[in-house]
Amino acid sequence: MNCIIVDDEPLARAEMRSLINETSKAEILGEFSNAPSALDFLNTNNVDLIFLDIEMPMVTGLEFAEMLPKKSLIIFTTAYSQYALKSYELEAVDYLLKPIDSKRLEKAMEKAILYTELLSQDTVKNTVESNTADFLFIKADRRFYKISFSDIKFIEGLKDYVVIHTRQQKLITAMNLKTIHQKISWETFLRVSKSYVVNFDFIDSFDNHNIYIDESEIPIGEVYRSDFFTKYAGGFLNSEG
Repeated sequence: MNCIIVDDEPLARAEMRSLINETSKAEILGEFSNAPSALDFLNTNNVDLIFLDIEMPMVTGLEFAEMLPKKSLIIFTTAYSQYALKSYELEAVDYLLKPIDSKRLEKAMEKAILYTELLSQDTVKNTVESNTADFLFIKADRRFYKISFSDIKFIEGLKDYVVIHTRQQKLITAMNLKTIHQKISWETFLRVSKSYVVNFDFIDSFDNHNIYIDESEIPIGEVYRSDFFTKYAGGFLNSEG
């Protein structure tokens, strides 16, 4: 995997470079102090992953993310927590708060590597062929896989695909989140943000902003929060704050 670092602070770039070298074998192709210079580089180079600051002059990291080619994955690196939800709406792999913890970065890199591998496969061949009240049939590599709804923990939107997280594996298929949500049971699945649909049965805990399933932290979107608290918590808990 290769990557670039985009941050307007020289010290932050140096710290990010050191952390990447310490926690992974990713090749750093370049470092940039602003989004326009990074975009020029992306126009002539293939980049797997972008470590992207948010509050930068000229073009913010959020604005820059909307310009990026779909094949490039993003990990936001920022000192400000208030942009987290927006970052996931832009389908970022992760959102790291400065000062960045090496173990937290390592976890984010593992996720990015997995998704790079998934996206490098011939995913266009992976399609949802049919569904019943209890399961989906997914076609991949000329085989049909039966995916029981009871095995699906959550479904994540990723670029032009969705990643189906089951008890046993992760499957990527060429379909948007809205379409696959229409094919699954609405009794046990609920869309909780622009990028996530969750299975109620696998929720370990939640707070006003996130749902926790195993090691995954899933953001609750503003427009979805009231619906989640009503359907999952029966309306007995306050969704504000």
